[in-house]
Amino acid sequence: MNQNKVKILIIRLSSLGDILLTTPVIRSLKKSKFNSQLDVLVKKQYSDAVKNNPHINQILTYSNDNFTELKKTVSNSKYDLIIDLQGNLRSRLLCFGASSSVLRINKPSIKKWLLVNTKIDLLGDFSIPKLYAETAEIKLDNDGLEIFISDQVKPRIIESRKYIGICPGSRHKTKMWPAEYYTELGIKLSLDGFQILVFGGKDDKAICEKISNEIPEAVNLQTENDLLQMASELKLCKLVISNDSGLMHTAAAVKTPVLSLFGSTVRSFGFSPYGVQNLIIENIGLNCRPCSHVGLDKCPKRHFSCMNDLMPGLVYNQITNFISTL
Repeated sequence: MNQNKVKILIIRLSSLGDILLTTPVIRSLKKSKFNSQLDVLVKKQYSDAVKNNPHINQILTYSNDNFTELKKTVSNSKYDLIIDLQGNLRSRLLCFGASSSVLRINKPSIKKWLLVNTKIDLLGDFSIPKLYAETAEIKLDNDGLEIFISDQVKPRIIESRKYIGICPGSRHKTKMWPAEYYTELGIKLSLDGFQILVFGGKDDKAICEKISNEIPEAVNLQTENDLLQMASELKLCKLVISNDSGLMHTAAAVKTPVLSLFGSTVRSFGFSPYGVQNLIIENIGLNCRPCSHVGLDKCPKRHFSCMNDLMPGLVYNQITNFISTL
């Protein structure tokens, strides 16, 4: 393979956080093969995560109705190398029949199963970007995640206030700190002179409205999944407080310090905020954590102590100390 001129396709279909965690690999790969054509294949709904990225030549988008056409495109494009960071049946089928060399992610599924089911942690200092880099056979730089916001995207807020962002949503209930805790924390922070900005996507509309209505002078910046709009505003925050979610990684991508609340998941799964000042708060005394590596719809033990025991006063004290270091 010609080291200087290669056609490369990176496949990472979903989800938002996972795709943002590929951006250090995309950048480092482009640096190491500067004259290459580097394309990326993602699900259509997550394409904004890599939109405007100057290291990418073309974004291919997957949807439920274009699989056959997309498979032909991958085959006909005659990529020298496909880097499959999804590693599931769908991504394997997209690669099947192509003449390309394929580097495929080796997920630590057994180690994750052991951690969830036996609490034996063999993952150690595990990081998803490092796993992606190992798959791509490259070394990462130290520049963290990236998201590129065009000049046409204008923040809906001015820059002169002291903002703290709150991202209360998640795809899974067991990864969500209680809404009333976010409200209590937001009130405490507003009394300290910060203005609270509340962020969320389409599915977070109700919780964002509830929290923003109960915190004095809070601004509800929830959108219908307009990622780049929210990114432009997360960038203006002094600190973002978030669950283990895609918006946590979005904040990291715009280099805003992050305080994360981890419930049913743990940092050993490799999804800690990457390449940015951060603090993770979690209930380390529970022998039932983690109960899932992705999150669940409800607590299997019914007590939800992983989140319920993280009281707003405790989190407020941690934030006060953390802000003093920023």
